[in-house]
Formats: sequence, C-alpha cells, structure tokens
Amino acid sequence: MTSSKSGVRQWVSKTWEQFTTVPMLGWLLGALVAAILENLVGNTFARLVGMSKAPVLFGFDIALKTPLLIPSAICYVLVIYLLPVFIVARALRDPLNKLAAALLKYPIVVSAIVHLGVLYAALHIWSSLNDYRALVVKLILIAVILTLSLNVVNGYMGEFSCSHPGFMALGAYTASVLSVLFFVDGSVFGDALLPPAIGPFIFPLILILGGAVAALGAILVAVPSFRTRGDYLAIISLAFMFIVKSLIENLEIVGGPRGFRGQPDWANLPTVFAWTVISVWIINNFVRSTMGKALCAVRDGELAASSMTVNTSKTKMIAFLFGAFWAGVAGGLFAHVLRYVNPSTFGVQKLAEVLAMVYFGGLNSVVGSIFGAVGFTLLSEALRALELYKWIIIPVLLILVMIYRPTGLIAFREFDVSAMLQPKHKKEKEVDDAAASS
Repeated sequence: MTSSKSGVRQWVSKTWEQFTTVPMLGWLLGALVAAILENLVGNTFARLVGMSKAPVLFGFDIALKTPLLIPSAICYVLVIYLLPVFIVARALRDPLNKLAAALLKYPIVVSAIVHLGVLYAALHIWSSLNDYRALVVKLILIAVILTLSLNVVNGYMGEFSCSHPGFMALGAYTASVLSVLFFVDGSVFGDALLPPAIGPFIFPLILILGGAVAALGAILVAVPSFRTRGDYLAIISLAFMFIVKSLIENLEIVGGPRGFRGQPDWANLPTVFAWTVISVWIINNFVRSTMGKALCAVRDGELAASSMTVNTSKTKMIAFLFGAFWAGVAGGLFAHVLRYVNPSTFGVQKLAEVLAMVYFGGLNSVVGSIFGAVGFTLLSEALRALELYKWIIIPVLLILVMIYRPTGLIAFREFDVSAMLQPKHKKEKEVDDAAASS
C-alpha cells in the first residue's frame, strides 16, 4: 500500500514538472482556447452530460441547486476548462517560451500588451456567453481596483481605514451626475448640455473628476485623524462613511434614498478592463517607488522613519489621498456598470466586503489584493444560490483564514511584471537528463 502511494506521488510530481516550465503566455493561451471551446460546444456538451445548458459559473450554481448534477458539473469543468488549458499549455510550451524570449528583445511594454491582449480575449469570449458572466467579470475588475486602493492604506501604510465605501460613493455620484447632466436628456436635469455622441470620449475625464472629489473628501478624514494615534483613524473614517451615506440620502436632487439612475452605458468590458490595468500598473509602481518604501518605513516605525528624514505626515497624506482617488474611480465605474446607484450600497456591508477582500488576499501585496478581489467575488457569486447560508459560510472561512494566515493568503509579495513575462527555462537536471539520453 505504501509503495503504491509513493508511486502515485512520483507520477504526480513527474507529471507536474512538465508544466513548471510553461510560460505565462501558455496558460493564458490555454484559457483562451477553453473559452472558445465552450462557446462552440459548451451547451451541446452540457446537455450530453445531463445539464440543460452550460453552467454560468464553473458549475457551482448547478451543483448547489441540484446536488445530483455535481458529477455532471465536475465532468463539464474537466473537459471544457481544465483539459484544454493543460493540453495547450504543454503542447505549445517550447514554441511559446521562444516567443516569450523573442518579445523581451523589445521594450517590456510590447510583451505586456501581448499578454494582456490574450487575457482580454479570453475574458471577452468567456463572458460573451451570457449577460450575467459579463456583469461578474466587470464587478471583479472593479473589486480589484477597490481592493488595491484600500491595501495602500490598510496594508502599506499600516492604518485601519473604514472610509472606502464613502470615497466610492463620492466617486459614483460625482461621475453619475456629471454624465447625466452633460450627456443625457431626462427629467432630472433637463436637456443634455453637450452632444451625447462625445460622451464616451469624455468619460475618462469624468471618472478622474469623481476620483478627485473622493480625494478631496479624504482630506476631511486625514486632517483630524493623522493628528491622533491608535484606533482614531478607524473611528473617524467610519463616521465619515456614515456622514457621506446620510448626506446622499437627504439630497433629493440625486434621488435621495431611492437612488439615482439613468447613467449612460459607457462602462463596457474593454473600458473597465483598461481602467483596471491602468490602476494595477500605477498602484504597483507607487508602492515600489521611493514614496512606497517611505510608506512602509512609516508603517514599521513612524518615529524611526522620521529620524531618517522621512516626512511622515506628507507621506501618509499622499498615500491616503491616492487610495481615495482610486476608490472614487472604482465607484464611478461601478455606477455606470449597474446604471443605477443607491446610497445603501455604500454602507457597512460594502465595507465588510472590501475589508474581507484585502485581508483574505493578503496585506502589502498587489498580487494578494488581486487574488483576494477575484477569489472573494467568485466565492460570493458561487454561493449566491445558498441565500442566507452564504453569509454564514463566508465569515467562517474568513475566520479560519485570520486564525491560520493572519496577514492573508498571499502577503508581502511584490508584483514583478518582468519576472512574470520571462520564459520558463528547463531546470539544469532536466537538461542534463535530456543530454544523457541523447
């Protein structure tokens, strides 16, 4: 029995070694092929294994609603997703390593654009199967921006801020009011002030203005709270979140508690994807810059950082406003994805969600924030069928993470783009074995 287990482990280890040298481009291309395959034969294969149609979210929805279909869902995921990804990754490993090496002869931005193009194509084709998938993908991308922005404050700066839903609300309502006021004919503001045709081209500026308003709101939190110590930032920022929510609920011009609707349909998948890529790039450069290193120094010891000529007040203020700006951008995108925004959306539940994404993924880690946003949003959507029990299972999982991984699943890890784009060369032992066999 022991020898059979050892044999299985050796086989698994030897099989996995063949995939350790697959470059990032291989995995992305495998995902693209799987998405194309599902669009071509997904529904047909789903009916073949006993399901009425292709599952919208990797079979979780079908498995939770109809447990008898769990084997069918597993079979679907294995055949439609996993096998194509691994077969393509292994079959094209060597030529894609050569392609990855050839791309690095040019500026790194060329290789990054190729990888991002394949990733976007996979997401676009996968989400085109139904509207729900498209919505989930856009919400995940917005969650990535929001989680990264909060990690700048709670992770890299080492403070505990609860004001991000307030910043998100400021960005959402500012962007919504500007887009409706200038480009939408309606009963709220009357005729549009500018031709609606130019609206999509002005939309990036509207999002930036929404982020700027959120950053101005952050000053109201930062000025009093940075003069104090301990948990006062958490208290003041929590109060700010409730103040913003209450203020919007009492502004009838934006619908009050009923919410504000009529936002133009400008936040399509390419737009949200582009803003997510830009935010990841800028935030990653920020935390790896001199300012980011100073921020980490302030977190580890404010007195020591001050003695090393770090302007601690300025550093904390810049980081806080920087995080608030991106939360406002995320709010503007969120409002235009749903084309409706309500003040109750930006309350305690939204705060709990974004904090969960940050601490689930990992503090001080861009990779951890991306993982936390993607993982938590997918888990939340996958468990939607359980309704009330969903909010029992998710907190229990978070408690377990906090007990066994207090800093998160992927904490204190840099997001090294150049390393991700490198070709995966064979290990020396594998090269020697190949030479000996020849």
